[in-house]
Amino acid sequence: MRWPYAFAQDGDVALSRGSWLRSAAEPYASLAEAELADRLISRVSTSPPVPSQQVSASTALLEVDRVSIDYVTGARVLRATHQVSLQVHAAERFVLLGASGCGKSTLLKAMAGFVPVSEGAIRLGGAQVQGPGPDRVMVFQEFDQLPPWKTVRENVMFPLLASRRTGKAEARERADLYLEKVGLSRFADVHPHQLSGGMKQRVAIARALAMHPKVLLMDEPFAALDALTRRRMQEELLALWEELRFTLVFVTHSIEEALVVGSRVAILSPHPGRLRAEINTHAFGLASGGSAEFEAAHQRIHRLLFDEERAGAQTAGDTSSSAATGLRRVA
Repeated sequence: MRWPYAFAQDGDVALSRGSWLRSAAEPYASLAEAELADRLISRVSTSPPVPSQQVSASTALLEVDRVSIDYVTGARVLRATHQVSLQVHAAERFVLLGASGCGKSTLLKAMAGFVPVSEGAIRLGGAQVQGPGPDRVMVFQEFDQLPPWKTVRENVMFPLLASRRTGKAEARERADLYLEKVGLSRFADVHPHQLSGGMKQRVAIARALAMHPKVLLMDEPFAALDALTRRRMQEELLALWEELRFTLVFVTHSIEEALVVGSRVAILSPHPGRLRAEINTHAFGLASGGSAEFEAAHQRIHRLLFDEERAGAQTAGDTSSSAATGLRRVA
C-alpha cells in the first residue's frame, strides 16, 4: 500500500510533507532520512508541484492533521506531540512506535476523544472527533479494566447496553460470539478475578470487537504479559484481524511487536513527539523473525528511533554549510 499523506519515500522510508524541511537546529534521525531530504531539495526546482488531490485525505478513514497536544500543569505547559499528521485507512493495522515519553499513548487517547488537541484536528470518516464515541473503542494496558462484579459475559455486554446500540438479547448474542472467537466461551459465567492476565485482555478485546467499532485502539495491550503469553496474544490478534478485517491503531514501544503486528509503522521522536518516518511493514508476519529482511527493517527502525544524539553530535560543526538549505546531513 502506498501512503496518500507521504510526500516522498525511498524504499521503506517515507517523509511527510512537513517533516523533510526542518530548521538547522533539528537534525535528521538517520542517514536514509537525510539523504532522501537532500534528493528532494535537489529536485524541487525542476519537479512539477504535487497536485492537491494526490495528498488528499478523502480516502483515509482516520486522519490526524497537524495535531499538537499540550498538558498544562500549574505554570508550566508540557507539549506531548507537535504537528503530527497521519492517515489510517480502513482495515489497516497501523502502529505508533516510539520510546517512552514520545506522546504515542497521548495521541491514541486523543483519537479516542479522551484528550483534547491543542492544535490541528482529528477526523474520523471526515467528521472531527469532539469526544469519546462508540465508533472508537480502546483496549488499555491494565488488566483490571473489567468491572469485577460483572461476569465475563456481562462485561462484554455492558458497553452495548450502556450505549443502547443493541437490546439485551442481541448483546448476549454478540458477547457469546466474540467470547467464542477469543476462546473464552467456557469462562462466560466466571468473574474477572478468576482469570489470568492474558485471559482478561482477551475479554477486553472481545468487548471492544463486539461494539463493531470503526477503529479499534490498543494501548500497549500486551506489554505487561510474559513473553510466551504475549506471543500467543499477538497470534490471536492477527487471526482475528484476518477473519474480521477491522481497522487497528496499536501503540507499542517494541520494535519486534511493531513489525509483527503492523502493516504500517509510524515512528515518533521524543520530547515532544514528532513524526519521523513511516515504514511499510505489511510483508512481515509472525514467521518473519530472524530473516534477513526482518533484521534489516529492525535495524532501520532502531536507527530512526535512537540515532538522534549521534546525529546531533556529528552535525554540530556543519551549521555554516547547511544554512543555505536549512538542513543538516547525518553522516
